[in-house]
Amino acid sequence: MTALPAITAVILAGGRGQRMGEADKGLQLLRGKPLVRWVAESIAPQVEEVLISANRNLERYRELGFAVLPDALPEFPGPLAGLQRALESVKHPLWLSVPCDTPFLPGDLVQRLLAGLLASKAELAVAAVEDRMQPVICLGYSHLRVGLGEFLAQGGRRVGEWQSGLRRVIVPFDNPELFKNINTLDELAEVGELARH
Repeated sequence: MTALPAITAVILAGGRGQRMGEADKGLQLLRGKPLVRWVAESIAPQVEEVLISANRNLERYRELGFAVLPDALPEFPGPLAGLQRALESVKHPLWLSVPCDTPFLPGDLVQRLLAGLLASKAELAVAAVEDRMQPVICLGYSHLRVGLGEFLAQGGRRVGEWQSGLRRVIVPFDNPELFKNINTLDELAEVGELARH
């Protein structure tokens, strides 16, 4: 039996949080626990290494026990800049990217993305739920950092645009609740309230 390649997870927590009043989204509390901790606790058992991409409150993120990497590019240029910075530090042949605002990710996320990637001989596997792609939730090979650096240097910023130039496979998931992302303080309050009923 062939050993599966090791994976580094990158939790993207470096955004401005504009729809949350510029709050640091990953540190907002859901049921008393920061969103980023929900994500880390879901993902860490599925991979060999976890990195956090963050641009503010770095010490608070380091309290989670993982390496924290700020963007190399200025002015919060988006998730791809965080991914590029993290890919300079990954120790393993594959990386997983997840946002810090998806606290309920499935326990078989990595297993299913990896199965899709290997079966299709693609460079990148992207999650989708109810026919909607989740481009930031993806699994790819570390060699993609070269092309990503070139894409960013040319002014590219959109995740989907970068991915469209790669050999990618879409991996469908069934339960949209597991991919719910929390963008506003109202959504955060609503999810917390639902959990109490």
